[in-house]
Amino acid sequence: MSSEVSARRDAKKLVRSPSGLRMVPEHRAFGSPFGLEEPQWVPDKECRRCMQCDAKFDFLTRKHHCRRCGKCFCDRCCSQKVPLRRMCFVDPVRQCAECALVSHKEAEFYDKQLKVLLSGATFLVTFGNSEKPETMICRLSNNQRYLFLDGDSHYEIEIVHISTVQLLTEGFPPGEKDIHAYTSLLGSQPASEGCKAPLRISGPVTLRGSELGVRVVTRTESLGTAEPAPCAPQGLILLVLGNAAHVFGETEVFTYLVQYVHSLLML
Repeated sequence: MSSEVSARRDAKKLVRSPSGLRMVPEHRAFGSPFGLEEPQWVPDKECRRCMQCDAKFDFLTRKHHCRRCGKCFCDRCCSQKVPLRRMCFVDPVRQCAECALVSHKEAEFYDKQLKVLLSGATFLVTFGNSEKPETMICRLSNNQRYLFLDGDSHYEIEIVHISTVQLLTEGFPPGEKDIHAYTSLLGSQPASEGCKAPLRISGPVTLRGSELGVRVVTRTESLGTAEPAPCAPQGLILLVLGNAAHVFGETEVFTYLVQYVHSLLML
């Protein structure tokens, strides 16, 4: 991937919205699949009372809109200012108690797990039916839209093309029905124009660790075989997140990530 293309994908701009300053992708097609659009605020004329405690708004009881859900609340029910990374806000913004709880959980993911996913790890990757593995670095792209596999060759797997992820216990060959855990896409979102991966990989991809394996399947094809190289951190895993997003994380955060995925899909 050329530096010019990479710079275009990662380019951002500062914009001002009614809710605050946001650092958003310069090119909408390259936005993170984790991103959320700002909600439409409930019109003031329809907000006579707090939508949580039913307090009547007046000169002393001020009205506030939650930046995440757009509903209106009194100050007591909407007093927390919490980072809202999925909407790209620069500063913490006012949110109701329910939305603030969700945003706190997401902040933990952005502050901890996502850093691991962007760093990636070294794998021994076998493509298709080839018997010769290739040492490659597997990591998430900066805009979180692609999985990069870098070695003697470079591959980009577009996140939205991955349809299912099967987590296998060690010892089960790819394709076996004995699945330790399974996660699938919420829906079949089409790929955005301009975001197609330049190379396709044929054959199934299985990433093996000491205790877990991961089988990745895309809509149009399956992907190689991979296992951690001896010097690599043990066991990267794959998961589905938000709008058809699959990313890598360390084995030790496996349980948290799977729970996090399911909580996001329930939003």
